[in-house]
Amino acid sequence: MTTPLYALLGFCLWTAVLLCAGIAPFRVGSVLMGKAKPSSFPADQPHGPDWYRRLMRAHGNCVENLPLFASVVLVGHVSGYASSTFDTLSLVYLGARVCQSIAHISSGRSLVINVRFTFFVTQLACLVWMGFLVARG
Repeated sequence: MTTPLYALLGFCLWTAVLLCAGIAPFRVGSVLMGKAKPSSFPADQPHGPDWYRRLMRAHGNCVENLPLFASVVLVGHVSGYASSTFDTLSLVYLGARVCQSIAHISSGRSLVINVRFTFFVTQLACLVWMGFLVARG
């Protein structure tokens, strides 16, 4: 397996960790303790404490961006494109994604939002650069 495919797998697993380690325990725990009904978590309405809402948004960000990263990595793989730059960019992308999620969950303060935005811009730059590399072959 190539480094970009490992990074893609890592992104998938990170998305699942956010769900399984944070969102699911909060929801299941709330239901089992009688604090909420299974229908108490509508997607279009805010619910739960601040950290939980930030976690939900961090997970949503992963779900929204995973197809973009997957597309570039898979097109690169299928076309046979490989380079050390592409490998490095895929790892930087994954690292920035994990850091953005952690920052998102940790706080809603302005400084942390700016840090989170920096990680987002890093991912965007990596994605565009990776796409350019694959396109020019």
